[in-house]
Amino acid sequence: MAAMKTAAECQSMADIRTEIDRLDETLMRLLAERWSYIGRAGEIKTKAGLPADIPSRVDEVRANVRRHAADLGLDPAFYDAIWAQLIRHSIVREEEILAPRDTTPGT
Repeated sequence: MAAMKTAAECQSMADIRTEIDRLDETLMRLLAERWSYIGRAGEIKTKAGLPADIPSRVDEVRANVRRHAADLGLDPAFYDAIWAQLIRHSIVREEEILAPRDTTPGT
C-alpha cells in the first residue's frame, strides 16, 4: 500500500483520487463502527425501557457536530444536515430493535 500523502504533497489528480478513496474507506469503517454502537444502544435501551428517540440527546449530538465542524473550518450547516440523516437512520434502527416484528407463522 502506498504511503499516505497530505493534500499539499499530492502532485497529480491520481494522487488526489488515491487519497480521497483512502479517506472514503476510512470514513465507511468509522461509520460501520458507529453503527455497531447504535445496535448496542438499542439493546441497552430495550433493557432500560428507554425510547429510541431522545430529543435532548439528538440536540446534543447535533450541537457537537456543528461545533466540531466550525472548529475544523467546515460548514456547520452542511454537516448538521448530514448528521440529521444519520441520526434519523440510527433512530429507525433502534426502533427496530426495541419493537421487533412478530415473525410467528400465521400472524
